[in-house]
Amino acid sequence: MEPFPDDWTRAVAVVAHPDDLEYGAASAIAHWTSRGKEVSYVLVTSGEAGIDGLDPEEAGPLREEEERRSAAVVGVSHVEFLGHPDGAVEAGLALRRGLAAAFRRLKPEVVITMNFELTWGDEGVVNHADHRATGLAVLDACRDAANRWLFRDEGDPWQHIKYVYVAGATSPTHFVDVSDTLDVGVASLREHRAYLEGLGGSFDPDDFIRNISGFGGMVAGCDYAVIFQRFSVG
Repeated sequence: MEPFPDDWTRAVAVVAHPDDLEYGAASAIAHWTSRGKEVSYVLVTSGEAGIDGLDPEEAGPLREEEERRSAAVVGVSHVEFLGHPDGAVEAGLALRRGLAAAFRRLKPEVVITMNFELTWGDEGVVNHADHRATGLAVLDACRDAANRWLFRDEGDPWQHIKYVYVAGATSPTHFVDVSDTLDVGVASLREHRAYLEGLGGSFDPDDFIRNISGFGGMVAGCDYAVIFQRFSVG
């Protein structure tokens, strides 16, 4: 694998739910913001259907606030929610339009998203439908944002996205050494208190982040790393 390139200024991270970025990628985001990079978050849903014991009308605003606090921990001040229904995201024109509009407004050179394959890891656990739909729409929307004849009412074309980097993919190509920001990533995940409490059990954010980033470090040749697969869209 190669180190994640440093020749960029602005990135946009797009995921389906509040907390998706915090299961590992937030440590990389903290690494970037600590070095002067500008990162914005775009959340496709508000995660309103993610807490079994909490009504969606109450859970949505709560999870949005948890995500804003979590983002602030890693140096991200811009967080927006597109309002698609949690659990029912479709990778169609409506989502592509919203993402292309966000890219044209925020003008990233790099786009980050998360695993949108059918399954997670070696155990073959089926990936969430929202993750799969979001990832596919992100790839398409990067090209849509560059095409002046698509979504012509959503701003001027933005033609400077060459790559999308996918966290948690099974065929990683790049890594970020997060040995110096691992604790910040853990703190970011801890901000999702209501969601983590809703999971029940004895989930430990510190153990989880250290284990997954430790595996990344083994692959990358450092103590702790977040690993990404790069897709060319430019």
